[in-house]
Amino acid sequence: MFGFSKGKAKNPEELVKSCQEKRDWAGLARAYYDMGVAAMDEKDLYRAVLWLHRADTIFSASDKVYKKVGEKIVDDCSDRIGTLEDGTLVYNDISEEIADKAEEMEDIQIRLWDLLAIARLVKLGAGLGKLPGCQVLGQLGYAVNLMFRSFRQPITQEEYSRLMDICNALYEFGDSEAFYAGGEIEIPGNAPFQVFDLNGMFGVHLQINGYMDSHLRLLAALSNGREPDRTESFMNGCSLLPDYYVRTTSRNPQDIPQVQAELSRIWDDCRFVCSGADWEAIGQRLEGYLELDILG
Repeated sequence: MFGFSKGKAKNPEELVKSCQEKRDWAGLARAYYDMGVAAMDEKDLYRAVLWLHRADTIFSASDKVYKKVGEKIVDDCSDRIGTLEDGTLVYNDISEEIADKAEEMEDIQIRLWDLLAIARLVKLGAGLGKLPGCQVLGQLGYAVNLMFRSFRQPITQEEYSRLMDICNALYEFGDSEAFYAGGEIEIPGNAPFQVFDLNGMFGVHLQINGYMDSHLRLLAALSNGREPDRTESFMNGCSLLPDYYVRTTSRNPQDIPQVQAELSRIWDDCRFVCSGADWEAIGQRLEGYLELDILG
């Protein structure tokens, strides 16, 4: 099921590495699909979510790969993901809790809540941004600072255009080979972090893209004297980075100290932005997060 080479079965990790080295993306998608099916059969639902979503991301990125993988696997993968989304997993529960809370919040509170979460990913993004094809992740710090400033004062057309370029690049990044080709960075004292670990929670890069797009629309509306549309919470807990911990440990993500710490920060930020904190206090918290090692 996991693939064979000249009569000798490869273990899943070997097959994944082999497909990455050969740039066999259809083979890589099938390998992740097989790993997801095996995990699901073993009731290891977190790893089932991890691997099946990776398969889905790869074959959805290219029509050529999609056709090679075949509709049978594509459809079954989709059905399995749908089943897992109905389960009681941190992947699902935290997203629902945040979405429910956001419905009670003012528009500016939601935007600041999400921006603080993005700020906590800046240092990780800076490291990943040094990898080939991942440069856009190294621009998150600039984007966060610019968006925070733009809440209080107008930005230039050049700054607006650069923010739009970053937004568009994040959207395209998820379909790039650099996203799923196996790039990783060293994490002191822990397992390396793979670029593909950003794939969880509907894609960290896509959630940041959605936030930026909403912010650009806000700025455009205000500059034209229009009432901006209400936003939604885009981050939805993706700063928990559960794919990394599911891939590298055998523990329930909710039992990981870094996940617990991030959950605490998420809800503390919610209380903070709803408490009427002034811009100076929010800016100080933002600055602290820009230097945070979220995996530490």
